Amino acid sequence: MLRALAGGTLFGERWGESPAAVLALHGWARTHADYAPALGPGRGGPAAPDLPVLAVDLPGFGATPAPEEPWGSADYARALVPLFGPGAELRTPAVVVGHSFGGRVAVHLAAARPDLVAALVLTGVPLLPRPGRRRRPPAGYRVVRTLHRAHLVGERRMERARQRYGSPDYRNAQGVMRAVLVRVVGERYEEQLRVLRCPVELVWADDDTEAPWMVGEEVAAMVPGATLTTCPGAGHLTPLTAPEELRRAVERATARTAAS
Repeated sequence: MLRALAGGTLFGERWGESPAAVLALHGWARTHADYAPALGPGRGGPAAPDLPVLAVDLPGFGATPAPEEPWGSADYARALVPLFGPGAELRTPAVVVGHSFGGRVAVHLAAARPDLVAALVLTGVPLLPRPGRRRRPPAGYRVVRTLHRAHLVGERRMERARQRYGSPDYRNAQGVMRAVLVRVVGERYEEQLRVLRCPVELVWADDDTEAPWMVGEEVAAMVPGATLTTCPGAGHLTPLTAPEELRRAVERATARTAAS
């Protein structure tokens, strides 16, 4: 059942007992529902208890309203802090699971507030630059953008250029969320990864085209004690395509933190 969280600033679902021990953060243009196959009720089998999970809709997705300004990943992380603490929805510290965009937010939260994060489970997260990826917009787009800034072409022409040259996520984003996307895709996370001290589980598809497997391999090398699980043929949407592997990683992280 969808519920209001953090004083009505966030929405999501809680599965299992309260307060939850696991916070699940979805990818760009997705919702909390992506985690139901891996972490939802009854997914551990008839004899296994449900994991105590809080799966949220991040601002701008699902039921949660968009931010008023173009946030970056650090802003999204700060918006999650009210979920923790006495009388709140989450135990402190909690295991934080992040897919893609949600993983960017999770890394910022763990780096800035290590007291809140017992362990990280990251899957398909574009945390490091992809080799050979084009960094500059195409020349045609840059020309139209320059003319638009000089007030020589109108907004309609500019939008046609955005639709022609932009990524599918960029074309589909509206209003402030388009500016959020532009800000987030330009971020770097090496500094946050280097300061992580909590256990880190990485679950990666070997054919992920958005966050290639080599990104997971490089993150595993950067973070002391991180473990990398490879999911053959799972693509980018691992919460849906590799739910068993993701659940096992969450169970390992939960058991590890409970024992420490």
